[in-house]
Amino acid sequence: MTDRVNTRELILEILLQVTREQEYSHIAIRGVLDKYRYLPKQDRAFILRVSEGTLERLIEMDYMINQVSKTKVNKMKSVIRNILRMGVYQLKYMDAVPDRAACNEAVKLAVRKGFGGLKGFVNGVMRNISRNLSQLHFPDPDKNPLEYLSVQYSVPMWLAEKWTTDYGYENARQSFESFLAPSVTSVRTNLTLTTPEKLKAQLLAEGVTVLENPRVDYGMFLFGYDTLDSLPSFREGKFYVQDTASMLAVEQAEVSENNYVIDVCAAPGGKSAHMAEKLMGTGMVEARDLTPYKVELIEENIRRCRLANMRAVCQDALKPDPDSMEKADIVIADLPCSGLGVIGRKPDIKYRMKPETMEELAALQRQILSVVHNYVKPGGMLLYSTCTVNPQENEENAGWFEKTYPQFRLLAMEQTFPDRFTDGFFTAKFKKENI
Repeated sequence: MTDRVNTRELILEILLQVTREQEYSHIAIRGVLDKYRYLPKQDRAFILRVSEGTLERLIEMDYMINQVSKTKVNKMKSVIRNILRMGVYQLKYMDAVPDRAACNEAVKLAVRKGFGGLKGFVNGVMRNISRNLSQLHFPDPDKNPLEYLSVQYSVPMWLAEKWTTDYGYENARQSFESFLAPSVTSVRTNLTLTTPEKLKAQLLAEGVTVLENPRVDYGMFLFGYDTLDSLPSFREGKFYVQDTASMLAVEQAEVSENNYVIDVCAAPGGKSAHMAEKLMGTGMVEARDLTPYKVELIEENIRRCRLANMRAVCQDALKPDPDSMEKADIVIADLPCSGLGVIGRKPDIKYRMKPETMEELAALQRQILSVVHNYVKPGGMLLYSTCTVNPQENEENAGWFEKTYPQFRLLAMEQTFPDRFTDGFFTAKFKKENI
């Protein structure tokens, strides 16, 4: 650790931003790492590991703390609650951190944040867990299978119950387990600028560990780098961060030379850029989104990837655009969703999402589809997709769309479940008949 910056204080700042201020975890973490990018790589790695790990396992951490503390976690002050959570995470999951150091640093952090009067409480809880770590009890998977899933994999009880009901216990368990696996960076080669072979050679020369993607010949997984923008290959636009399932969704659309493509909810623009690259300089991809901020994100990627046949437009997908009626060969409707398929990369989603919110999102998706299907020309395609695992938002909405708009014929539908290398993702491809 450095003398000038207390890394544990930065971790606490991230946890408070996410749990108290409702900031998205990836934004909070990136903000701190960008601000303190001058820190040694070891310190940055420590910040990332403890903040991500604690957020991934909040329910488990709370379950452990509640076994030794008379004051339950939900009654604690948010600063103390999160100091204990990150401290207990270090005790259980970081062998490189001595137990004594984890306990002492938790106490020091409480004092540093103005809670000196509670240092004895923090010290007592931490040392109690340290001494009795192997004796703490957890739910029995046979007697209480749903509670076991909830605590073991830190998912809300309602989600454990829903996925078990919808997809079966073992499918749910495997998916939850994948959320806790070490994260990887999935990327797609920009084939307009380089080849997979040349990109891999450049990445290896930049010190990156590369694993080829067995499902997509232009995809690969990256490990062992510090930041993406420190890599010349990234700054030069030679690859784009994109999940395998998202790449396969674009492949389903069967884009052809000179196609006009509208992506109605595009930010940050991964599928749109992929489409534009597959057009090899022909046609046009119009990437739309709701706010100037999101449009700027798309424009940044257009510039970085040097795509002359792609443009960003600020457009509300709920408002009909008369100029687009029956103009598009392909409409991509990758719509706002509950995001349960990407919990592995954004763990706060599982604590933030509620069943009633999912119902609202399913209704919103139908509203958007009711508008944007009009942009597909006869003979064209509509690709509906979400990054979630939820029948109401996925299969049921696809069935509703086909029934409501019989001029669209369902050609293919697929639900992928999350694993270490792939997000949970849904796609439904429709063709508009020539009537």
